[in-house]
Amino acid sequence: MNGQSRKIDKEAADSKPAGTEASAQEAFASYAAPLVSDAIEFANAVREDASPEALHKLRVSLRRLRSLWWAFEPLLDKAENMRHRALYKFLATAAGKTRDWDILIELIAHEEGVAHEMAPKLQEARSDALATSRETLSNADVKHLLREALSGAAKELNTAHERVPLRKFAEKRVSDSERSLKKRMKRASRAKRSNYPSFHDVRKAGKKLRYLLEFFEPVLKGGRKRALKRLKQIQKRFGALNDIVASEMLLRDNMALLAGSGDVDAVLHWFRKERKRLMRSAAGLLRKL
Repeated sequence: MNGQSRKIDKEAADSKPAGTEASAQEAFASYAAPLVSDAIEFANAVREDASPEALHKLRVSLRRLRSLWWAFEPLLDKAENMRHRALYKFLATAAGKTRDWDILIELIAHEEGVAHEMAPKLQEARSDALATSRETLSNADVKHLLREALSGAAKELNTAHERVPLRKFAEKRVSDSERSLKKRMKRASRAKRSNYPSFHDVRKAGKKLRYLLEFFEPVLKGGRKRALKRLKQIQKRFGALNDIVASEMLLRDNMALLAGSGDVDAVLHWFRKERKRLMRSAAGLLRKL
């Protein structure tokens, strides 16, 4: 760890984001530094740990970083902010390529009689994806990139002349995220059942809002437990739908690879049935919320 990184981590430890007197600029590092440390730790773990859990933790930590940079977007240089968020997305996608195979394997394993003959080919594809994920993350030098992003953003905020009260800033960004979610929920509720992208947008907006509430809840006015409960419902139901849709697409994209390893058509038929069922379930939840 270099001197600048140690300084940022010390500032983060000394900051008190739950305090009403803190400014958003001062509080940033206290939110960002632990997330950066976690992401670096998980990226290192993936080198040795091939388990689905290790990849899942890395992808989630990178998504949380991306949401935090979105939250602080109004206070940061727009171009740099976009670059950093694109970086987090790229790294999460690198981890996600293997994670997608894990989800497909898990879904099929839970259904008796559904393509157990495919298991060896699926595991082989998963191993190839893991090798690619590891190579991409290693070549990217995750530790350096993330610490550089943290250092640059913290320096920009610490040298800014204007100071925005943390509570006021957090309320505004959460409100912006809530409006975005409501807009997407309204659009999805009016969309045709075959319009999966509109449902996917709800899931992404809900996840972003959930992360923001988890970041800022200590400084927000009023309790947000009810909102978090609703967001967890959205994430669970829409997440299950996303897993089915993504797995079906992954299977279709690798038909040649899986040829002769089982009844792929039967598996695809099962995925179609599950997709329709979960689309109905997601639409039903939208009507209730």
